[in-house]
Amino acid sequence: MLNYVIRRILIAIPLIVLATFLCFGLVTAMGDPLGDWKTAAPRTPEAVAVEEQIVGYNQPFFQRYGHWLANFVQGDWNRDVVPGDGNQPVKEQVLSALGVTIKLVVLAELIAITIGMVIGVISAVRQYSMFDYSVTGIAFLLFSMPLFCIAMILKSLAVPLNNAMQSAGLGRWITTSGNPVGGYNGDFWHRVYQVTGVYILPVLCLLAIQFALYSRFQRGSMLEALNSDYVRTAQAKGISQTRVIMRHAFRNALLPVVTLSALNIGANFGGAVITETVFGWNGMGRLIVNGVSHIEPWVVLGWLVVTAIFIVVFNLIADILYSYLDPRIRLS
Repeated sequence: MLNYVIRRILIAIPLIVLATFLCFGLVTAMGDPLGDWKTAAPRTPEAVAVEEQIVGYNQPFFQRYGHWLANFVQGDWNRDVVPGDGNQPVKEQVLSALGVTIKLVVLAELIAITIGMVIGVISAVRQYSMFDYSVTGIAFLLFSMPLFCIAMILKSLAVPLNNAMQSAGLGRWITTSGNPVGGYNGDFWHRVYQVTGVYILPVLCLLAIQFALYSRFQRGSMLEALNSDYVRTAQAKGISQTRVIMRHAFRNALLPVVTLSALNIGANFGGAVITETVFGWNGMGRLIVNGVSHIEPWVVLGWLVVTAIFIVVFNLIADILYSYLDPRIRLS
């Protein structure tokens, strides 16, 4: 297993490097990162030359890319390139945005996986029951709704709820954008009250889509396991239905769901763009949108590398869990 992990990591490194090279080329082709600065006011050729030297755009493409990659590996992720914008370090921007996204994604994914798996198993065991039909209908409804539509519905429902709570003297609990006005304050329980009010809408928004996804996959995988020969053999031996479901069918039904959840979590660390935009969260999704719109090549590349690393890591976790859940798998 250790050799397998090391081999996967060694394979992932050139893939990440190739991804950064392709993204570097695409970002360069998007245009001049100093374009807005040049057109905002008259600039002398000397001033333009100085800024291009700072950015590195006076160098050949491969030299510029090699210089960025060497500095990135050493921990210098460069600074944003917009003159007069503070020239903030890219590393600080990416890690700050990543911390915001992790808080949102991890909570939503854990709840969605737990509820989705439980609902999926019950739906498969009680196939064609009223419960199964109801869950299927809800899942398809959530699948068919755009994410921003779910977000706007949740925000519209939060307004009358806040008004009702304020009329009852409880204050406005749900924050529909960003952090509470005035920040977090008060004693421990008041801070918990504020934090839950900030998280509830974006978490529910992501949870709605992910729950539908996991419940459908778990149901399909569980149905396939329940109709397998080894499950029928276990039932013929007189093993209790609960043990057949949990010890035989459920463990094997977890395999595709584990793969899906690992890939999904890794990809979501790149940012829930729509959710973060609607609810005013300055996470990885907002970061990449701003980086692309303002042609910030170092920000885009920092985002890409961090996202690629998370995807590789969670792919590796999925493979390890796969081999643990299914003893038939042998890694050589």
